[in-house]
Amino acid sequence: MRYLVLFISACFFIISPVMAIDSDDYPHPVKAFTFESQQQTLVMQYMDVQPEAKPKGIVMLLHGKNFTGAYWHQTIDFLVADGYRVIVPDQVGFGLSSLPKHYQFSFAQLAANSNALLTHLKIDSVTLLGHSMGGMLATRFALQYPESVRQLLLLNPIGLEDWRAMGVPYVSIDKLYNSEQNKNFGDIKIYQQESYYAGRWNNDYARWAQLLASSYQARQGDRFAWNMALTSDMVLSQPVVYEFDQISVPTTLFIGTRDRTAIGRNLVDDDTAEQMGDYTQLGKKAAKQIPNSTLVEFDDVGHMPHIEAPERFFSALKVALDQGL
Repeated sequence: MRYLVLFISACFFIISPVMAIDSDDYPHPVKAFTFESQQQTLVMQYMDVQPEAKPKGIVMLLHGKNFTGAYWHQTIDFLVADGYRVIVPDQVGFGLSSLPKHYQFSFAQLAANSNALLTHLKIDSVTLLGHSMGGMLATRFALQYPESVRQLLLLNPIGLEDWRAMGVPYVSIDKLYNSEQNKNFGDIKIYQQESYYAGRWNNDYARWAQLLASSYQARQGDRFAWNMALTSDMVLSQPVVYEFDQISVPTTLFIGTRDRTAIGRNLVDDDTAEQMGDYTQLGKKAAKQIPNSTLVEFDDVGHMPHIEAPERFFSALKVALDQGL
């Protein structure tokens, strides 16, 4: 990995800001949940997609750092067809949700925001499916609100290791912000092609890279870069790996073993860099740490099983969901 590309989609500051992306980029209608947090009014945009019959369960999808809720489009369709109601928020600082100028980002805070959305929707219990950074958030949510989680499903989550403890040095938020200001599609493609897809590339992969790149070019691009820096610090400074043994809900780890995602690999020596992000071992180690957990591995699949190998992922997802009914 040669680039420290850490994504937060540009979005609102308060209720009616300029958007870097549009609701047309989303596969289903987007709704707004307005709430108060840290002495400001914020908006969490979300999709709430219902099956035709009475839902047999509710699944909340938590997106990764380089993406928004829109990239769950195939997963949403699969879940709805299988009879589930699906809630897909853009977290504060992402997608169409508020992009604060000042906010103390933490996984605990984002979990509280997500829980507030469920309370607003009068939902008592969900299955959580979190990808990448969303896996870290889903883990924190399950630790913070175990009574509200039926199952915890982690799809190539980051945070299966503590990068700071492995030697990634502290980088100030100001420096992170400076590094984000000049990012473009070319940078993003290089990073994602190398880290996510093992050198492979196609139009579907490019779609999500282009959506990210457009956020830097928007009128709110500077605010976008600032939120990128704030949440990058959150990821690096708030590991969840040390609390895996405290997870009390049934958990399934879905791991594409070709994944090599590791934030800060370009900041350490070559030997350390080689050890980081080895998902052939990380999934197995996490499964041993998490009580009542199941590991499902996808050979020759990288960081994005729901995009790169959707049919294989959906088949395994259905098994896990059926076991949780």
